[in-house]
Amino acid sequence: MDQTEEHSRRGFPPTAGFFLGLGLGGFFDGIIFHQVLQWHQMLTSAGYPADNVRNLQINTLWDGLFHLTTYIFVAVALFLMWPAAQQHVPWSGKLLVGTILMGFGIFNGVEGLVDHHLLGIHHVNETVPPEQDLLGYQVSALGRSDARWRLAFIQSWEI
Repeated sequence: MDQTEEHSRRGFPPTAGFFLGLGLGGFFDGIIFHQVLQWHQMLTSAGYPADNVRNLQINTLWDGLFHLTTYIFVAVALFLMWPAAQQHVPWSGKLLVGTILMGFGIFNGVEGLVDHHLLGIHHVNETVPPEQDLLGYQVSALGRSDARWRLAFIQSWEI
């Protein structure tokens, strides 16, 4: 069975929704937290506080690489969706929304664990104590994973 036949049989490719959620989660983080609110940049807690031009240049480069990664996630999602779209395969709205939310939440959970806890390169809001910042972020990112799973794969309603 070729890839087109497989997509026709299955409908919406869940992996595409997952990658789209990863990308949208990254764009949300980068655009809202880095640029609009200016709460942090990629390396502000890793010895490059945003207090001089050179550190801002370094942070801007790493923010750009971060955005490039999120762009790649979205491109992978589109690549995975393309065969199903070409065949006009009916998609489940709940599966699309659920897998996007799963990818978004997993992005936030992994990024929070790796960048914030393990590497300590930045915090979400560097204007509050780290323990307040990290606890709220992790609870909000990981606490809804069961609801996302149910939305994507278990619930009987359609969008």
